[in-house]
Amino acid sequence: MSQHALHIEMFFDADSATFSYVVADPLTKQAAIIDPVLNYVAAAGQVSTEGADKLLRFLEEHGWQLQWILETHAHADHLSAAYYLKQKTGATLAIGEGIRKVQRTFKAIFNIADSELQANGDYFDKLFSDNEHFTIGSVSATVINTPGHTNDSVSYYIAGHLFVGDSLFMPDAGTARCDFPGGDAHILFRSIQRIYQLPDDTAIYMCHDYQPNGRELKYKTTVLEQKHSNIHVNAKTCEAEFVEKREARDKTLAVPRLIYPAVQVNIRGGQLPHAEANGQRYIKIPLSVNKNN
Repeated sequence: MSQHALHIEMFFDADSATFSYVVADPLTKQAAIIDPVLNYVAAAGQVSTEGADKLLRFLEEHGWQLQWILETHAHADHLSAAYYLKQKTGATLAIGEGIRKVQRTFKAIFNIADSELQANGDYFDKLFSDNEHFTIGSVSATVINTPGHTNDSVSYYIAGHLFVGDSLFMPDAGTARCDFPGGDAHILFRSIQRIYQLPDDTAIYMCHDYQPNGRELKYKTTVLEQKHSNIHVNAKTCEAEFVEKREARDKTLAVPRLIYPAVQVNIRGGQLPHAEANGQRYIKIPLSVNKNN
């Protein structure tokens, strides 16, 4: 199938500054959704499917069938709508095989029982390995491991288009933070070098845009633009320079607003925690208590 026939549609969740994408092969009417968002109001503990339903309506309007739900990683800034979409469509839910490490890490942090999480990739239908090939309809796609922000981060290379998750932002925003459990600035630098080896005209699609200096919203760039202009890691940046800059920046960053609910839900593939004996579901928040001497 020719590259120009691929259909890519962007959807933006303003609350979490997250881009989700529908990637479709109009020839076979098969589609994938990348990084879908479940709406969540933290103060009220309220979950809704408004954004996910927009994705479903878009597919229905075009007569496309959802084949894949693709997560670039277990996000810390929004809840995933992957489980909801899977329940509605029967699509295959996939993520990188590094999710096992992420599940093990956060299973311990949140003291999640074995009955809820085995940490073996459970809750996901498909765990991709590095350089694994798959298809969306008749369109070829390849998984590129790009850890560093998280252990499980992958990028999806689909017919000349690359969906990078949080590994790269727009050139004027740089790169993702590396101070989460399992993050590593050295590893992220090496992952970005893999991206920079792709053809210069490769289109790169963001997972977030925080609109530095109030500029207009942007969701797409190219390998060439990143290599030329990324403020954290361009073609001339060495690993030591990047790591110093990235780690200094990370020390100034606040904990993401939704990290506790997001991670607990997303390591379960978008499923909410099991209901307790009273029928209610709960999000755990680890407490750090300062003791007076």
